[in-house]
Amino acid sequence: MADARLWDLFCRVVDNFGDVGVCWRLGADLAARGQRVRLWVDDPAPLAWMAPAGCRGVEVVHWAEPAAALAPGDVVIEAFGCHPPPEFVDRMARREPPPLWLNLEYLSAEPFVERNHGLPSPQPNGSTKWFFYPGFSAGTGGLLREPGLLAARAAFDRDAWLAPRGLARRAGERVVTLFCYDNPALPALLQALAGAPTLLLLTPGHAQRQVHALPLPAGVRTLDLPWLSQVDFDRLLWCGDFNLVRGEDSLVRAIWAGSPFLWQLYPQHDGAHGPKLEAFVDALGALAPAPLTLALRALARRWNGLEGGPLALPPLPLWASAVRAWRDRLAARADLTTQLLEFRAG
Repeated sequence: MADARLWDLFCRVVDNFGDVGVCWRLGADLAARGQRVRLWVDDPAPLAWMAPAGCRGVEVVHWAEPAAALAPGDVVIEAFGCHPPPEFVDRMARREPPPLWLNLEYLSAEPFVERNHGLPSPQPNGSTKWFFYPGFSAGTGGLLREPGLLAARAAFDRDAWLAPRGLARRAGERVVTLFCYDNPALPALLQALAGAPTLLLLTPGHAQRQVHALPLPAGVRTLDLPWLSQVDFDRLLWCGDFNLVRGEDSLVRAIWAGSPFLWQLYPQHDGAHGPKLEAFVDALGALAPAPLTLALRALARRWNGLEGGPLALPPLPLWASAVRAWRDRLAARADLTTQLLEFRAG
């Protein structure tokens, strides 16, 4: 176990809870490895359902204005360029020794990630901030993965988890989970799912609202989910024969689930999500047969509104095999928390 240090982790909740989801997982994983964490968050309300039991070793600080006058810890992480309060940054510069200051960036498979990971950024007050990029290749900071996660996944019994929650499958049904932003391709998805008996589990918000407004084709049955804790959300994805996820946090959890999945990126007005999607498909497709990669690229582009046309689902067994091969390659690399601890110790 690494020497205990105090980590200040700054997070702003934008609009879709992904930022605080990543930060809570990171803070809880650091605490589980013997570190002390102060999670500064401007809107702690989502944690009431995301992490209702809290976590020993993680203190939640409501990031209000003015910010609490606390002395900086040993490591300061600003998640996704959220900029800690100026008065806190001033205290960082006066601390002896100064804290390690990291900017935890967004997840991407694009080539610039390896080039920029670990680079210093001198600041006007004389401090140095370091860029830390999660990623899918050996030259990046890796992905969040708690110790024992994949062993728990391997031992999981989905029917024993679904039935007590009123989500039991009927004979012959496959399980599909839907977690999405607004998406004009949803009617095409429902038609694609109609080819086999499907239990479609709908997360709160965008998924439920949109699907409830559409006619359901024969063979597709829906059930509404409540807001789930992160622990239960992981297990939801373990239940899926096919998972549709959005943003960064649920993407990583879908990878560890090891089932076929389709990712909806946060749409950006400048189209930056397009190259990001292409790079991601390239990374996933590196271990997949070429025809499957072509099919996945077309499916991903249509689901993300980058081209028109029907949604055609590749054979799930072939798709699952490719996902598991990629998952196993990623799991052989050091996870994000391990690399953060090593970066601090180095």
